[in-house]
Amino acid sequence: MSLFPAFAEESTKVEVSSKELDWLRNTSFQSGDALSIHNQYLERTSEKESRELGSGGKEKCGEEPPKKKKKKNVKKKKKKKKHKKTSGRYSDSSESDSETIYPSDLKKEEANRPQAAPLSSKFSWLDDVQSPTEQLFCVDQKADAANWTYKSLYRGDVARYKRKGSSSLGLNPRIQGISWEDSETNKKRKGGDKKKTEDRYFSTVSRQLLRSNPPIPTLATLPESSSADGTAAFLPLEGEEENKGGEEGERALTSSVNPLRVYDSSTALWLQGKGPQELMEQEKQDVQTGYGALLLSGKTEEFNKQLRERPDDTQLWINFIRYQDELSATVFGGEEEKQSGVSSERRKSSHRAVLEKKLSIADRAVATNPTCIALQLERLRIYQELWEPSVLSKEWKKLVFLHPNSAPLWREYLLFTQSYFSSFTVSKVNAAYGKCLSTLSAVRDGSMVSHPALPGTEEDMLDIFAQQCHFLRQSGHSEKAISLFQAMIDFTFFKPDSVREMSTKQQVEFFEPFWDSGEARVGELGARGWKAWMLQQERGGWLQPPAEEEEEEEEDEEEVKDRSKSRQTIWVEVESSREAAHWLPWRPDKAKGQSEEDCEDPDRQVLFDDIGPSLIRLSSPELQLCLLLHFLSFLGLPVDPVLSAAPRQPGLLLESLSLLTQGNDLHHPLTSNDLPDLGVHPVGHTTPLQGKRKWAGLGKQGETFVTNLFRRVQPVLPAHHRAVLALSWMQYEKLKVLRCLRGGNKKRLRSQGKSSKHVSKQLLKEPDNRSSLVLWREYAHLEWMLGNHDEARKVFSTATAIGGTKGLRSPTLCELCLLWAQLEAEAGEVSDVTASPAVCVLTRLAEGASTSSQPLAPVSILKARRSYEQALATGLAALDQHGPDLQAKGRAGQEEILGEKLRLRGLAGCYALFQYLTTGIQAAHAVYIQARERMEDLHRALKPDTRLSSDGEADKSLSRSLADLNGGYAKRLASECEALAVQHAALLRYHSSIGVFPLATLRQTLTSALSSWPSSAPLWSVYVQMENRYHTAGRARRFFQSVTRDNGGVVPHLFAIFAEQQRKQLVDAALRSCSPDAALPILPENGLSHRICGLFESTISTEMGSHCPLPWRMYIHFLVSDGKMDQAMRIFYRALQNIPWDKGLYLDGVQLFPDHLQEFVDVMTEKELRLRLPLEELDILLED
Repeated sequence: MSLFPAFAEESTKVEVSSKELDWLRNTSFQSGDALSIHNQYLERTSEKESRELGSGGKEKCGEEPPKKKKKKNVKKKKKKKKHKKTSGRYSDSSESDSETIYPSDLKKEEANRPQAAPLSSKFSWLDDVQSPTEQLFCVDQKADAANWTYKSLYRGDVARYKRKGSSSLGLNPRIQGISWEDSETNKKRKGGDKKKTEDRYFSTVSRQLLRSNPPIPTLATLPESSSADGTAAFLPLEGEEENKGGEEGERALTSSVNPLRVYDSSTALWLQGKGPQELMEQEKQDVQTGYGALLLSGKTEEFNKQLRERPDDTQLWINFIRYQDELSATVFGGEEEKQSGVSSERRKSSHRAVLEKKLSIADRAVATNPTCIALQLERLRIYQELWEPSVLSKEWKKLVFLHPNSAPLWREYLLFTQSYFSSFTVSKVNAAYGKCLSTLSAVRDGSMVSHPALPGTEEDMLDIFAQQCHFLRQSGHSEKAISLFQAMIDFTFFKPDSVREMSTKQQVEFFEPFWDSGEARVGELGARGWKAWMLQQERGGWLQPPAEEEEEEEEDEEEVKDRSKSRQTIWVEVESSREAAHWLPWRPDKAKGQSEEDCEDPDRQVLFDDIGPSLIRLSSPELQLCLLLHFLSFLGLPVDPVLSAAPRQPGLLLESLSLLTQGNDLHHPLTSNDLPDLGVHPVGHTTPLQGKRKWAGLGKQGETFVTNLFRRVQPVLPAHHRAVLALSWMQYEKLKVLRCLRGGNKKRLRSQGKSSKHVSKQLLKEPDNRSSLVLWREYAHLEWMLGNHDEARKVFSTATAIGGTKGLRSPTLCELCLLWAQLEAEAGEVSDVTASPAVCVLTRLAEGASTSSQPLAPVSILKARRSYEQALATGLAALDQHGPDLQAKGRAGQEEILGEKLRLRGLAGCYALFQYLTTGIQAAHAVYIQARERMEDLHRALKPDTRLSSDGEADKSLSRSLADLNGGYAKRLASECEALAVQHAALLRYHSSIGVFPLATLRQTLTSALSSWPSSAPLWSVYVQMENRYHTAGRARRFFQSVTRDNGGVVPHLFAIFAEQQRKQLVDAALRSCSPDAALPILPENGLSHRICGLFESTISTEMGSHCPLPWRMYIHFLVSDGKMDQAMRIFYRALQNIPWDKGLYLDGVQLFPDHLQEFVDVMTEKELRLRLPLEELDILLED
């Protein structure tokens, strides 16, 4: 029997075994019943068709309501049958699914008619029914109007089934599978159909899809020339491609569209719908551009989504604004447009459109976050390219007026005023600095009630004050800068007690009479200070002392020594020499009867109106010491970078090539980085880029000024601050001797050495400095530099005896012994370890005993190694405890924490050098790795203000002071980490220069250190020296690119340029040294000039690099040396637009472009830069 007996025929029956087909038997259904039901179904369908044919359209319309009713009844029946679904394969296509009648339905209907039980008309719970087998269903008499309105049942009435897994029972998983897809209703609910209806052919998405890359084929296609088995008969050469192209051209000439050969190949290809190779490449490039635009548009949508969710995320707004440049580079072509020769009008229009878009985003961001200053600054940067200078200046002033208590905003406003060429003058910028400092002083004092003082206002005020002094120095007004520092020191350290409680404005008003009185100021002979003068004025004034006879300075015989030089060269030399000689303000000598009218150069006099608004009040002793260190650094003295608080915008001060050439002393590889160069010119040394210093120090007047300054300020300072100043003074004397050594003038070295030794001995004779190991260390190093090695060893021995038995517990003693051992190691090698002076010094230090001439025992070396290991482990473990101690000790424990206990560079350096001399370089390398990893991990984990909480005003003040302590701790720790990295690199470089050592270790050490400290000039110097040994520069270029991409500082960019310039010099020297027929020792490398220019452009395109004088001046000198005078002239004018205040730039212009002397002098006069030699005076000097 068939599975479907109703449609089975007798002729098609097949006799089969009952055992094999038992599963096909349907015993509950008889064939006779099936035939009768089928006949009934045929009769009903025939009657229905005849009724439709006879009634016509009107009757058919009348039958519509019953149909709907019937449809509803059928739906109810289907609901009773648990929504059984059947496919519509056997239904009539002209009728709906509700009119389909199945045989099984007819049979059950006929069987159930006589014994149909009445159904209930009310719903009831299954648990409430007494007999579960009866009345399991009910008839809902209430009509549902929603069924007439909507096309389907309510989704809550439809049963849902959750599918677990994507497989299906009964399928072979190896050869069969099933794909589950969402239903149409789900797709509509997700918005898929709506999106499809919107995406027409002219929509943006469709156009981008047309420009996108074609899908990658899943199967690789064989080339036409390949055989069926995929193996080619031969390898095609270059000529084959040309022949193939020729054949294609011939085929195009003889194709069906060109049977008479009257068209050329390009026309025939066009008729065939093809194009030349250039057009194909252009189309491919357009497709790639469109694909990139599609990706970027998706990123734009992501930005919009995040901004809707987080509208108060200011950094996200700024990223979205800056992202528009990347988007425009893809849509409009970016740099490719410029290189492809696209018209300037199109580039300007696209750039304008991008600016308008960025401006609209910035406006929306400011409207959402009206109190965010960063967003307003970003908007002003966009306006800078759209608005006129006057309108832009008004907008800046308006913003500063609305936020007068924001020091970062003031700093940006001053940078704009200082670097905007069209509205720049020195007097206007100086007035802006005075307005800034006076406003912040009023906010700090509480005079401006509308805006409260923000945390760190005093530190920001001091930084802005130091920036103003450097601005005046760079513009040539060094007299005003010195007067500013003099007034601030008198205003801070010699203030009368009667005015201390007044506001800053009132104190400045009391200070003005003292300044105009003609009394000697700080640094001048006979200075007594503001406090003593005011006290004496109350008593009746000073008694004028008799004039002391002073030896008049020997003036130069002639300012113009060589008249054979050109006029421009003489102007540069005289201007620089006057700058070096006359940087102090001119004061009339009343003893000689001088008055203000006797001054030959009125610009050398400084009025109180130029400095009065910039005077600020510093309450904390640390900031007062920082002010002194800023002044000493301004004069050219070495200072502690942690205590002096490095400037917030260091790029504005970089102007010296000594930043890039430091650490190149091959005779002292371990100690050459003892005094790092900051790349900032001291006062009085404004020269062309490659000019030389006139003196090693500040000249005779300058040295007298520094001596008077120290003598006057030291008595009013506490003991630990006096020690800092004494250390700076002795390092300055050592630095002058080092400059004389590099100069090679033995006569000057002898005189300078004698003077420096005298000053150092005078400092050591003072009672506070007799037991200072730091000063003894500097004096011993000075003796060693002068060649007095035996005398230096005696000084070192005396210092170690003063240190006593502290041994490794004293950081200063460790640093002293480290320097002694490094100098002994540089002096020469000793084959026997026990006889080495350096090993003897380090071993005696570990033992806690003074040095002696007796030879060492091997056991003492082993004991010393054990002592070093334990001391370093203890010191590293103690670092973790200093963080919690900050809150416990507070201000009282600051000096202890930031002082000796944190300084591990001496201990780690001694241990590493000891291991190097006794065991080997690998042991020393392991010591440095251990110390650096521990300290750098702690520095990364240390975050200021993470463990501070404040609930009240007292708690706020306490938490702020603790935050300052925590920040100082982090700075000191960072300084120690960087010093350890420099020591580590110097030791590895020293070993690689005297022995065989894999440079991969040195490279890995330098790259890891530079990734952590990218602004360390000594580390970059060692890295450049190492990479110059190789003829391949790919590795170094990749590393420079990775560091400069992630770091916004100027120092990595400068060293990347410097490395390429050194490589170019090497290649050029190799090319010049060989004859044309000889083989070159180094292969010439093309494109170095373009690469260097590209590096310069990327540097000056950064925010800080565009306002840094050094890269601009280096760029101009490089182009001139390369013979590109026109391009160098264009870069010079671009530099004027960004750094118009730098006088050194004008000196470079006169030196490199001598024909434009008059033009450059006129610009200097117009912008009010200091001009010491007018051209009229130059003509008079040349005539004489």
